[in-house]
Amino acid sequence: MATKSGNMKGFYRQKKVTGGISKSKAKPNHAAAALGSGAAQPPALISHGSPDLKDDYNGSEDQLRQFDMNMAYGPCLGMTRNERWERANRLGLNPPKEIESLLKTGKVGAECLWDGRI
Repeated sequence: MATKSGNMKGFYRQKKVTGGISKSKAKPNHAAAALGSGAAQPPALISHGSPDLKDDYNGSEDQLRQFDMNMAYGPCLGMTRNERWERANRLGLNPPKEIESLLKTGKVGAECLWDGRI
């Protein structure tokens, strides 16, 4: 079936429907989502009784979290960070020595980043 115009736009003519969904003029209240506000935190952001956004950790905890996220040393669920480091060392995966020294001080969390969240 050929058309006079020879293109698809001429064959499939569409009309726009007016009166659809309109944008709201109200401004969103961003202050309610601020940390420390009176608004309740959603359950997904609360872990171990405090908001995840407010985790206070230092550089050593940051290094350990990077170690947790590095899949080159195998999965970290179901074991402590020290157990994971020892397993990676046993398997010849050469985990960082500074991670071992951080874990042996005992001043950092023993559980992996994902413990209790998955």
